[in-house]
Amino acid sequence: MVLQNTTNRLRPLVISQDVDSLHGLQTISTYDTSRADASVANIQQAYQAMLAQQQAETEKLASYRAAADAARLAEWQFHNAILAMKEVVRGQYGSDSDQAQSVGLKKKSDRKRPSRKKSVMVTS
Repeated sequence: MVLQNTTNRLRPLVISQDVDSLHGLQTISTYDTSRADASVANIQQAYQAMLAQQQAETEKLASYRAAADAARLAEWQFHNAILAMKEVVRGQYGSDSDQAQSVGLKKKSDRKRPSRKKSVMVTS
């Protein structure tokens, strides 16, 4: 038997085909096997366990998405509060103050003044 790589998810098409096979098996009234892993009861139990785990995954994924949205919103609220604080510091203490520099703003006097570049004329 070929070793199965169970670290990868099965494609939805494969799962759908397996469910169709289960429904087809339920129409066979004379099915009987001595293999415990292929019994109707074991297959039904595995199917119900799969459905329960898929439902749990969907619920947790929805929770994750809600938590991610809440975190993103909180990050933006924090960022906007910091921007507002910087505006207040700039307005209260001035653009060239040590207080403005302490909150991460660059002092106005530290900014490099633009210099005019001398154009070089090329003569031929």
